[in-house]
Amino acid sequence: MDNSKITITINNQPYKVDPGQTVMQAADQCGYRIPRLCYHPKLSIEGACRVCIVQIEGVRNYVASCAYPVADGMKVHTNTKELRRARRDIVELLLDNHPMDCHTCDRDSNCELQRLAYSMGIRQRHFEGERKHYEIDLSSTSVVRNPDKCILCGRCVRMCSEIQGVHCLTQAHRGFNTVVMPAYNLPFAETVCTTCGQCINVCPTASFVEKNYTQDLFEKLNDPDLITVAQVAPSVRAAIGEGFGLPPGRNMEGQIAATLRHMGFNYVFDTQFSADLTIMEEASEFLERVQSKGPLPLITSCSSAWMKYLEQFYPDLIENISTAKSPMSMASAMIKTYFAEKIKVDPQKILSVAFMCCTAKKYEAARPELDVRGMRATDIVITTRELAWMAKSAGIDFVNIKPEKFDEPLGLSSGAGAIFGVTGGVMEAAIRTAYELCTGETLIDIELNDIRGFKGIKEAKVVLDGQELRIAVAHGLGNAHEVLEMVRKDRSRFHFVEVMGCPGGCIGGGGQPYATANSIPLDEECLRLRAQALYGLDREKTIRRSHENPDVQRLYREFLGRPLSEKSHELLHTHYKAHLPKGIVSPNLKVV
Repeated sequence: MDNSKITITINNQPYKVDPGQTVMQAADQCGYRIPRLCYHPKLSIEGACRVCIVQIEGVRNYVASCAYPVADGMKVHTNTKELRRARRDIVELLLDNHPMDCHTCDRDSNCELQRLAYSMGIRQRHFEGERKHYEIDLSSTSVVRNPDKCILCGRCVRMCSEIQGVHCLTQAHRGFNTVVMPAYNLPFAETVCTTCGQCINVCPTASFVEKNYTQDLFEKLNDPDLITVAQVAPSVRAAIGEGFGLPPGRNMEGQIAATLRHMGFNYVFDTQFSADLTIMEEASEFLERVQSKGPLPLITSCSSAWMKYLEQFYPDLIENISTAKSPMSMASAMIKTYFAEKIKVDPQKILSVAFMCCTAKKYEAARPELDVRGMRATDIVITTRELAWMAKSAGIDFVNIKPEKFDEPLGLSSGAGAIFGVTGGVMEAAIRTAYELCTGETLIDIELNDIRGFKGIKEAKVVLDGQELRIAVAHGLGNAHEVLEMVRKDRSRFHFVEVMGCPGGCIGGGGQPYATANSIPLDEECLRLRAQALYGLDREKTIRRSHENPDVQRLYREFLGRPLSEKSHELLHTHYKAHLPKGIVSPNLKVV
């Protein structure tokens, strides 16, 4: 007998459970799913929605099961007639202050409020009266805020403050007038929002969604005067299957390539190719700084939300940031220059579209610092969620379509390029290449387990040509804050730091598929399975080091010359600067 367990009774059935749990946690383990809205396993307990109320014998009032601790001998009831009616009344009140546009809502069929209403048997609206109404905020290039659809669960506020450490959102005013908004109710584009999209991932309704450019893309795909070119980020292939009912962690890269061609794209490239290109530049930059005693630690710059965060909150560390563009922006630069020359077309006639896991990539694409020879490099960014919708809208049988390969010359990648999509992957890929560039020897044990996994901050040591290098990896902006405070206190503590703005890295990006009825966004098991798909891709590759990619080598021979060359700096590097948040308008795009 396990004496550490306590006995509770749920619906007249005895169970042994762990002490210290909440009633909700214990019920989940015993096979009872108590309804919930404001609760999220990654966030603090709010206890605001009261949808999760239960009855405990000897306690006068109903209690919120998400916050109430279990006790030995406790008798809990989760499904009485009175409880069902009370919960239904709560949800009915939420619904009657909610827009009646379910069939035209972004979250139709994948809305937690909608699922609750169905499961509780709500078939009509019983209450009438004044409803809240606020204007939709379309100012951001990435995130749309619709307060009318907010149910005041507080998840977005807690995500933004507790996990991301940005503190952009808060609940203002009181009672009926309570609303979630940024400081002074400023337009999103003028706030400290990093456009990471994590508020979208945890929102149970559609109060936060990504800014949608899909209709504009459909129109442009039918323009015979445009050469349409797609690129696909590593983590998209590991997550998009979830948008079609498949379990997490299915590698769908062949299906994506085929779908994009069916959709009308002339060329389909792989962002993993430019991840290899990023490593060539970033690893060379790191070695140059180590050898010339340049500003250390070198801090990675692949994550768009992370770069906006640093520019706003840590401008004193900008000199430590790698000047290498992200893989998306490098690929777009090569599409508008190298590839345009190869196929002998005017780059102005090329439409460069990036399919990304990340809402912040929409913001990145609009940054004028990333323009190439007077042109916008990335014309449109579409998230994983949006790509899944587009495939369905276009009538493409995504799951059963015959897989196809990416196009040359920007479609071949190494295993190192694949692991860019998971926290620690950029660092691991960089070390694989930096080791050989520095020593002339091949690193045999290339899987750096010390920087894998989902611990918020990971530290390790690597010996490079007799010198011990100290490295760190952080994912999620809250963890980035902790690492940067370490760097501020002691610039010599690390030589190389990787930061990814989203929990888990790109696999947990703000544009990944919504949670299904049986899963929770940012669930660690879901992230683990997505990561496993990318690590599996790495192991399956014949080439596992970025510098061994023959198409990358050809690109340098034919066009760039060498890493950190004058042309490389012109096309593959950028700069960052301290700034107050300002809106960046996406030109010539119709937003729906």
